[in-house]
Amino acid sequence: MDVCVIGGSRYFGRRLIEELRDAGAAVTVVNRGSTPAPRGVVQLCADRDDEAALRAALSDRSFDVVVDQVCYSPLQAAAAVRVFTDRTRRYVLTSTVEVYAELGRPGGAPLPEQAVDPAAWPVDLELPWSDERFRADHYGEGKRQAEALLTRQAPFDVAAVRTAHVLGGADFTGRLAHYVERIERGLPVVVHPAPQPASFVHEPEIARFLAWAAVADFTGPVNAASHGALDALELCALVGSVVGREPVLVAGTGEPVSPFSFERCYAVDTGRAADLGFRFSSAADWLPQAVKDSAVPVL
Repeated sequence: MDVCVIGGSRYFGRRLIEELRDAGAAVTVVNRGSTPAPRGVVQLCADRDDEAALRAALSDRSFDVVVDQVCYSPLQAAAAVRVFTDRTRRYVLTSTVEVYAELGRPGGAPLPEQAVDPAAWPVDLELPWSDERFRADHYGEGKRQAEALLTRQAPFDVAAVRTAHVLGGADFTGRLAHYVERIERGLPVVVHPAPQPASFVHEPEIARFLAWAAVADFTGPVNAASHGALDALELCALVGSVVGREPVLVAGTGEPVSPFSFERCYAVDTGRAADLGFRFSSAADWLPQAVKDSAVPVL
């Protein structure tokens, strides 16, 4: 299988490339070249926001599947449709649990894929999607509209992997480390008065799932998360048990509250993934080790 990965220079994107390579796929990575590709992987350098450069880098290449790690807006999705028409038969968009950001409710059930239907979600290409700050401030909406545009306009099959909050591995976000450091040092952790559950997934497991999705034949959105959603209080308790310190909790209603403290239920239903044949692990199986790996080194 010939696979193209757009992005993939760090975190689980890099592990995804290695998963595909080690499974025997011929892997081409397209990114800006800031980090060398893993051994045995072809690297093409282009900025995905420069459509002409992307088209030139691909030249006469075609692929069985494209996995897009860095599509954050409908503008980028529209360019991908133009560039990859007649170059691939399948397109896997790495999407996010953030597509559900405004839809959950306190005490609500885990959210299924049909809560956000990309076939019906409105797309507005006139919004300032080229502005990086705007994209960052509208991350969930950008992914919703990217899913929607690909679903409705792409002539190739499209799957959207709605990835839960990723923990473990070379996590550059520092979100789990925030909890570990503050609890280890006895510092207060600010959470909502009644934080709601969120779904998480282990870094190597989401890479495996994306590699599996690349060779599968399903289309449409699919949730990707470990079993066992946790709210911020449960996450604090787990971290405290691992580091051997009682968390000091402070209730807050405004900013800044801690990462992963939410006012709405953020858990997702992974029944579709199970029906398709992929069984996720339980967060309890890997989260304690992820906490240990995020511990502040003793100098």
